[in-house]
Parts: sequence; structure tokens; C-alpha cells
Amino acid sequence: MTVRTAPDRRVAGLDGVRGLAALFVVLHHCFLMSFAGFPVNTGPFWLGWLLYGHFAVVVFITLSGFSLAISPARKGWRLGSKAVFAQRRAWRILPPYWAALAFSLVIAWGLGVPQPNSPPPDGRSVFVYGLLVQDIFSAPTPNGAFWSIAVEAQLYLIFPLLLLLLRRYGVAAVLAAVTVPAIAIGLLAPYASVVDKLTRFTPQFAPLFAIGLVAAGIVSASERLRRLPWQWLAALAALPVVIVIAVNGSVWTVTNLYWIDLAIGPATALLLAALATRRPAPLVWLLGTRPIRSLGTISYSLYLVHAPIVVAVASKVVAPHFPPGLPMFWVTLAVAAPVSVAFARAFAAFFEIPFQRYRSWAALRAAVRARVAGAPKPAQPAPAQPAPVGADAALREPVSEA
Repeated sequence: MTVRTAPDRRVAGLDGVRGLAALFVVLHHCFLMSFAGFPVNTGPFWLGWLLYGHFAVVVFITLSGFSLAISPARKGWRLGSKAVFAQRRAWRILPPYWAALAFSLVIAWGLGVPQPNSPPPDGRSVFVYGLLVQDIFSAPTPNGAFWSIAVEAQLYLIFPLLLLLLRRYGVAAVLAAVTVPAIAIGLLAPYASVVDKLTRFTPQFAPLFAIGLVAAGIVSASERLRRLPWQWLAALAALPVVIVIAVNGSVWTVTNLYWIDLAIGPATALLLAALATRRPAPLVWLLGTRPIRSLGTISYSLYLVHAPIVVAVASKVVAPHFPPGLPMFWVTLAVAAPVSVAFARAFAAFFEIPFQRYRSWAALRAAVRARVAGAPKPAQPAPAQPAPVGADAALREPVSEA
């Protein structure tokens, strides 16, 4: 069996997947602000797919496990220093998150625009959301997208353990360790109030994270495995889920998100494996186009800041002049989506990209002093060979923008 020992360092398309998923969440929130009654579809049937913004989080979580595991998969599933891993995750996630929390509070308090179906945030909100414990303690939300960031952070805590299980006991042990408890919780929750309380931790996301981790093994798999038609396997895995959703409708789907999430995970992981083998070629090409790739580079920032913008635009700018329904949706979309993307780009330039580029406070301060003084940037080592298009994105620590 021939094993790839020196695969391409970059997995094509991952930034594009992140970008499209984040944009889908923006469209989802524009839809919710324009059509009341969620999870009932009170809009036209052809926009019904916008009810399912939650599925973008399923993609983010699975992609997070996949992205974080690419490097260990190339090194025998070894992570290296757990302290360094934790420091890099915190450095990557927290500065943009805390800046977005401050921005969300400014919108809620300064403009008087709280998030829908939530009281205005208060001091407890600052404490709970600042410490990323919003899935443990309840508090008025300053940002409707923040719930998944806490879940993501908690999954980082089990990532080293999952790698250890995989290295010692194999794929089956990893998947069983998180899937069996998740299924047990889902089955017992309707009958045991104590178990039902566990569902607020969204335990179904742990199997999604784990299956993404396992799928990352494709980067160092044998050529025989890499040649399998992963894109068609992904389509076959997704087809039953799509049919069930279409037949049962949005109310049933949202009521059963716990199980639908678990069903979507394998299809997502298989698609990521296909992208890692650069298939299907048309999708890889689309995800690698400059606009999609550019959107992917700010996807985390876009996810973090869009909700207050969409709510403010819809409630303060659009609602006074347009009735709910299609007119409000089109105007909200036309204003809020480009404003969100433009603001996210500026936000990322200050609060996300510098923390990707510089790995410590000392390096960041030195870069800022050099920029202020007008000095040239410190020389960076030249690559040994020309880098592929978009390789700069591959040098960043991958992260899901849940």
C-alpha cells in the first residue's frame, strides 16, 4: 500500500466553504427579519431554503474538526504541545470575538437595537458572553450568532483527547466515544428532564466535530483511498436528508434539528474529503475564485458582526418604509448584506488578520510600531518555490466561524 508522505500542504476550497457558509447565515437572518413566524415558512416557497441557516453551523463545526486535524493527520495524529495549541486557538478566536462583543453592545445600547426575541443585554450578558459560557448560563444575548462560538471553544478542549483516542484505538473508537453519548442523550431527553437539560450544550455537535477530524485523514491516505469517488459518496449521504426535509417541511425539520444535524455531518465530512482530493473540479474551481476566496478570508469576522448590522438595518432603516414580506426582504438584503461584508472586511483588518499574521503580542507590537514609524516590514523568508494561488490563506491557522 502506497502512502502519500508529502501531500500538497494546502487543501483547496476550505476558505471558500467558510465564506459561502457565513454568507448563507447573513441571508438567513435577512429572511428572518422580513418574514415572521419561524419555523413556519411565511415567505414564498422558493425562498424556503433560507429558513435553514442553522445548517451553516453544522458545516462550520465539521469543517473545524477537519481543518484542525489536517496538520496532526500528516504527523501520525500527533498534536504536539497542548499548551501551544490552546494558546494559538485563544489567540486566533478571542480578540475578534471580544471586539465583536463590544461592537454588538454598542449597537444594542447606543442605537437601542437589541437582538430579536431577547431583552436588551445587561451586565450579566457582558460577563457570560465575555467568558464564552453562554451555553451554560442564560443571559440576554448581545448577538444572535454568538451561541455557536461557545460550543466551538468547548470542542477545542476535547480535540487533544480525540486525537489520542484515534492514535491508540482507531477511527471507530473516536466516533463511538462521542456519538453513542449524543444518541443516548437524544433518545432519553424527551423522557428525563435531567437529560433534557444537557441538550442546551448541543451534544450532537461533538460527533460532527469528530467526523470532520476523522475525514482529515484523507490528506495522508493511500492513493487507493484518495481515488474513491468521495464527491458522489457525499451526494448519496446528503440525498436522504434532503428528501426527508423536503417531505416533512420546515416545522418538523426545526423540531428535529438534533437528529438532522447528526445526519448532515457524514455528508459534510465526505464533501470535505472530496475537496481534499480536488474533486469535484467545478466546485473546487468555484471555491478558488477570487471573490469566494476573499469572502472566506473574512468569514469569521462576517459571522461575528453581521447579526447586529442586519437587525439594525431591518428595524431602523427598512421597516419604517417597507411592509414585512418580499419588499422588506429585498431591501434588507440589498443594504444589510453589502454593509455587513464591507464592515467585516474593515473589522478583520484590525481585529482578525493581525492576529493571524503575528503569533504573539511582541510580534504584533513590533509590527504596529514599524507601521506607525513608517519603517519597512521585517523581511520574511522567501518560499522555496512559487506558492500556489491563495497559499497565503493556508499559512493561517484554520478555524471554523460557527
